[in-house]
Amino acid sequence: MPSPLRRVRRLRRPQIALIVLVAALGIGYAINAARGDDHHAGLRSGTVALSTLPAEAAETVHLIQAGGPYPYRQDGEIFNNAEHRLPDEPGGYYREYTVPTPGASDRGARRIITGKNGEYYYTPDHYETFLRVDPR
Repeated sequence: MPSPLRRVRRLRRPQIALIVLVAALGIGYAINAARGDDHHAGLRSGTVALSTLPAEAAETVHLIQAGGPYPYRQDGEIFNNAEHRLPDEPGGYYREYTVPTPGASDRGARRIITGKNGEYYYTPDHYETFLRVDPR
């Protein structure tokens, strides 16, 4: 019977690459699970104060609380959470609003997402990561 070292030496590059990939995914999952965000890897733990976000985020939250008017026609549209980075909720639960980016020629990447139960989330990078926001 070949020794474990000889079996490793017989592996081909694609097999080694697959082993490394599986190990990396397992390590990433373990890190996320330790942080408490294993299913929603883009949602950072804890809640941040609105005052710690860019001034434009606070302006957007105040517009939401006032019911508008909003600067972009897409504001108030349903956010589908297709990336599953926010807690899973039924369709139509979340709404998205643009947080203007100074100097950007388009809507930019920043958004406030609201939930039907009064939750607020901020994403500075177009849905890659989210921070739960205390809107007070």
